[in-house]
Amino acid sequence: MKDIHSLMDQCDGIALAEQVKKKEVTPKELLEASIERLEKVNPSINAVAEKLYDSAREAPATTGAFEGVPTLVKDLFAPMQEARMSNGSLALGEARPGLDDSVVSRLRASGLRFIGTSTAPEFGISYTTESTRFGATRNPWNLDHSAGGSSGGAAAIVAARVVPFAHGNDGGGSIRVPSSCCGLFGLKPSRGLAPSGPLVGEGWGGMGCVHALTISVRDSAALLDVVSGADLGAPYAAPTQQMSYLNSLQQTVKPLRIALVEDAGPWALSAEALASVRHTAKLCESLGHSVEIVKFPVDLPSFFSSAFDVIAPNTLSYVQLLGDMRGAPVKDEELEAGTRIILRERGNISAVKYTQAIEHFHRLGREMAGFMQKFDVLLTPTLTREPPKIGDIRTLDANASLDEFIQQSHGYCPFTAVFNSTGQPAMSVPLYWTQNNLPLGSQFVGRFGEESTLLQLAAQLEQAQPWANNIPPTNARSK
Repeated sequence: MKDIHSLMDQCDGIALAEQVKKKEVTPKELLEASIERLEKVNPSINAVAEKLYDSAREAPATTGAFEGVPTLVKDLFAPMQEARMSNGSLALGEARPGLDDSVVSRLRASGLRFIGTSTAPEFGISYTTESTRFGATRNPWNLDHSAGGSSGGAAAIVAARVVPFAHGNDGGGSIRVPSSCCGLFGLKPSRGLAPSGPLVGEGWGGMGCVHALTISVRDSAALLDVVSGADLGAPYAAPTQQMSYLNSLQQTVKPLRIALVEDAGPWALSAEALASVRHTAKLCESLGHSVEIVKFPVDLPSFFSSAFDVIAPNTLSYVQLLGDMRGAPVKDEELEAGTRIILRERGNISAVKYTQAIEHFHRLGREMAGFMQKFDVLLTPTLTREPPKIGDIRTLDANASLDEFIQQSHGYCPFTAVFNSTGQPAMSVPLYWTQNNLPLGSQFVGRFGEESTLLQLAAQLEQAQPWANNIPPTNARSK
């Protein structure tokens, strides 16, 4: 088993699948090694919602791009036939939907083996993965700090080198934030590029999307090839491209016009957040791209007000559906404080106000599309400061106001959710570590449907400043 662990130490998902295809290693050996690795680190990071070892062992062999590669699926709005779906909440009890999400089906068909589900905060509304149900998921770089949210369990597991990548979803930054916190590559695709069915039509009014947190850029591209394409009856469909995303990485990156944002509006950037994005900008310039400092073209407080006019009614609708399904209304005491704040203040807004919020999103999308005619890519910090300590952005009780919630949560992460509303692709790239040896990612945003531009740039940055060998102190490696 030592040789298997050494292999997993060195290989990304594509390389592991190649070893399986060459019969240098078997899927069973990879599976058992990944289980051993997870058991090694999970007591420290607390990143697993449910272990699925037996079902993974019993799963039929499937050939595909990732034949035999082990991974995990996020325990949030992603049903799996064999798994509980708690969505990070006490209210769901032991609910088991008994069907596969469309993306899960596509991942399964690619040959992946699911060894568990990863933790998430209740209904994905927090930028830290802490819940009453599962406790705090900790950052492998420093266990006193958060792994981010809402795909924090996935980020902690991948950063700790248990598996090369893990499924995540993103309604306001939930792939990019934990990727920044844990030193990973995290891409949020364009609205409608990956399916959200069959349970979800348009998560959070079209803000929600699905992809993965990875170590290598090429794994992210290959996974996008696996999951992209609208499912039947999808309300949105992003443009598709003839060349695969993986093959597009072989194309020469043209010089890009990059707009750099150094101001978070009403929220201050820490010195290290500013240093991180300036470091990234200089790296881009050294690679032949042009960088121009711009004012962020969105009024952030106004945006977040509209965002919660969409998020809160959608969350209330889900909570009421849950009550109907179980035959008893969900009680306030079953919900986290943040959820209760959102539902109390915005859950019952009028249909007119909800429609106005959706129109705000669409208007913003058109404005950003116009802005992006001058630039190929927009660059911002992913976060305003280094990953917070456990509990630092989960201090409000249920009597706090929504304004206080926004100040605490979005003052930490002001830039990501905007691009869920506009539908543009965005990625967090790990290019900077603070004096405390904590990662701080940089967010790049592309034009709608232009994932290849972002992936090609990310691959160029990865080659110029490799990050795969930056290993956190808590890790599952063999040495």
